[in-house]
Amino acid sequence: MIYGIGIDVEETARFRRLVSHVAGLARVYGPAELAELQRRGRLDSYAANFCAKEAFSKALGTGVRGFSLNEAELLRDALGKPYFKLSGCALHIAQRDGLSFSVSVSHSREYAAAVVVAEKI
Repeated sequence: MIYGIGIDVEETARFRRLVSHVAGLARVYGPAELAELQRRGRLDSYAANFCAKEAFSKALGTGVRGFSLNEAELLRDALGKPYFKLSGCALHIAQRDGLSFSVSVSHSREYAAAVVVAEKI
């Protein structure tokens, strides 16, 4: 059963300043996620991952409250399919409410977007 849906769109250029601040990156992106993003080195990837986090918070119905953005890491499997690796309070909320998440991201040079569906399991 669908619990919630979230969507977010961001301008890629907004992330140019964030990427230059290491402390800011650690507040937004988790360690495994940040390693992937730094390996790619593309602003559109940073923006897409941020969109996924915002969409995640909307699918929860809470906004970014009760968990930190870096606790919802967006990673990719061997085929490139995005998925969330949750930790800390984000994991606790998902487990408490019995939720699983599906995520889709897209980006161009100028924009990034993500959609997240939260389902009761």
